[in-house]
Amino acid sequence: MNKLIVSLLLTLGITGVAHAAGDATAGQAKAAVCGACHGPDGNSPAPNFPKLAGQGERYLTKQLHDIKDGKRTVLEMTGLLTNLNDQDLADLAAYFASQKGSVGAADPKLVARGEKLFRGGDLDKGLPACTGCHSPNGAGNAAAGFPHLSGQHATYIAKQLTDFRKEEAGRANDGDAMTMRTIARKLSDEDIAAISSYIQGLH
Repeated sequence: MNKLIVSLLLTLGITGVAHAAGDATAGQAKAAVCGACHGPDGNSPAPNFPKLAGQGERYLTKQLHDIKDGKRTVLEMTGLLTNLNDQDLADLAAYFASQKGSVGAADPKLVARGEKLFRGGDLDKGLPACTGCHSPNGAGNAAAGFPHLSGQHATYIAKQLTDFRKEEAGRANDGDAMTMRTIARKLSDEDIAAISSYIQGLH
């Protein structure tokens, strides 16, 4: 049994090493189509399309694979990744991860509530602070694959949280998605608006 476990671990380790590293320069050349919605440098001008600039490479790679493999549904991206291979996806992730993200502004009326929830959660609701996974400055945790939130469009964040709450996020049923669904169920519309606005101005 121990030999089996060691063998599996070695196989996983070798598999992880075998994945090609992303090349940001190559990714820039492949990102022309992406720029139509996400902006040439990953800073989307449209509030309903997420900013990709500065996002963690591991997170981006996973999302691209999930979308391509049909584990995450994003209607606007239907067919766009079909002809891309693993190296292409890794290069795109490396390019957008290497870019500097822009920051928006929070609604002054929502800052206090948004900050309270983001930094301290809500003990009465059993709601954890967002900082636990996404860090105090919203930079996320790239190594763990937790997304960078700082400066993300409030409209996009609000839609994701609402979809998670309705369990309609169209994402793979992995641990991260299940965690977010559990958290989002405890958020009211007002909570979502406040957190989303606070994140948009967070830097």
